[in-house]
Amino acid sequence: MTARSFRDLIVWQRAFALAEQSCAIADSLRRNRRSGLATQIERAAASIPANIAEGNGRYHRGDYLHHLSIASGSLAELESHLLLAQALERIDREPVHRALGLAREVGRMLGGLIRALRVAPEGRS
Repeated sequence: MTARSFRDLIVWQRAFALAEQSCAIADSLRRNRRSGLATQIERAAASIPANIAEGNGRYHRGDYLHHLSIASGSLAELESHLLLAQALERIDREPVHRALGLAREVGRMLGGLIRALRVAPEGRS
């Protein structure tokens, strides 16, 4: 079954959930006077589902793969920011732990989608 909308993609749904969790963590960081890190977390987190959606809306596979690559880079950036937040020990570790687990899941799904698009026959992705 082909996804009719980016909203139908499980990877987008999980990335969106990750963005929501990350924004909650960012709110917690702001309460602990870490607004710069909070902003970086929000930007990286929002970029992941946004790039999955934008790539899905493109008509050329190369464009789709390019946006998935950006999403993957933003995911790595988000993980790095979350690890830093955890290392600073200024926030509850459990939400960060859950977000990192979800980030690993999104990473596996993104990798699978990228591999599938690379080997798919030519035509609309």
